[in-house]
Amino acid sequence: MCLGIPGQIVEFIDDEKNIAKVDVSGIKRNINVCLVKEDASLGDWVLIHVGFAMSILDEKEAQETLKFLRELDGSLEEEMKLLKQSDIN
Repeated sequence: MCLGIPGQIVEFIDDEKNIAKVDVSGIKRNINVCLVKEDASLGDWVLIHVGFAMSILDEKEAQETLKFLRELDGSLEEEMKLLKQSDIN
């Protein structure tokens, strides 16, 4: 199963390569933000899939999605393992 996981932009790392640092439940990873770059700001919540920010979410939607994923039988934990393994530099 493929999931998109909400994360919050905490830093813009490289504007030229469209890389931002995103916090996903306490794990900070570098993510490509080219698909949302024009609209994304520091502190925004984004939906992340395979190392890319796919869309911007409001905080309520992000928190509800994280809660739902935690309630699924281990799906969030599995996605978090994959996220730890895939860091875009």
